[in-house]
Amino acid sequence: MNDLPLTLMAVHAHPDDEATGTGGVLARYAAEGIRTVLVTCTDGGCGDGPEGVKPGDPGHDGAAVALMRRRELEASCEVLKVSHLEMLDYADSGMMGWPANDAPGSFWKTPVEEGAARLAELLRRYQPDVVVTYDENGFYGHPDHIQANRITMAALAMTALTPKVYWTTAPRSMMRRFGEVMREFGADVQEPDPAEAAAMAEIGLPDEEITTWVDTTAFGGQKFDALAAHASQGENIFFLRMGQERFTELMGVETFVRVQDTTGAAVPENDLFAGLR
Repeated sequence: MNDLPLTLMAVHAHPDDEATGTGGVLARYAAEGIRTVLVTCTDGGCGDGPEGVKPGDPGHDGAAVALMRRRELEASCEVLKVSHLEMLDYADSGMMGWPANDAPGSFWKTPVEEGAARLAELLRRYQPDVVVTYDENGFYGHPDHIQANRITMAALAMTALTPKVYWTTAPRSMMRRFGEVMREFGADVQEPDPAEAAAMAEIGLPDEEITTWVDTTAFGGQKFDALAAHASQGENIFFLRMGQERFTELMGVETFVRVQDTTGAAVPENDLFAGLR
């Protein structure tokens, strides 16, 4: 008999990723009595500093930013009722092509086997029934997101565990709606060049290819408040500007692709734990 509680483990790259991508499922399943484990791989040191100071600008202190973001992450976890927070504390690699990609200790430069071995220890400790991370492109090509996918899949291969495994995604219909809402709220959306536009068009999946649609509308307030805990990060301000009601309307369903399963639960499904309870 396995007396361990049902457990969800989410593997994310930076502080605040847990709120935008999986805040709803973390809150929902915690409310249902499921143990929730958040693994955050980097320290977030390439994020915005106080007063919105950007990496590379005078006055940006990566160590101070990392400390600030750690406190914000802890506040977010409290809002979402996350049971356990584990930080791997690799250095934030910044966006693809930044000098930080190649900095000593950056997550992007860390050998996959090293990161995977550390994550495998956590997998064995918590024995999750469900594991969630990004797809092979890190959803939009961020190096730390890509690396999180790589170490997660490698770590799973190092263990004898067989959880259901999901990659976060977004339906193309929602991505179109998201663009409309950004313009509605006055976001400065510049016209991308053709190559960038083509890459953006590939973000997410056609609706019919998404296996799992989880309704988290009832937890929209918690998700909004968790994101608000990361208010130092400028990219989050747009979401907060919407207000809780519109935010929940847009972000109240979280979507995934199931990439590993031993339960035989039919897809499409509306529960990450379908077939497990």
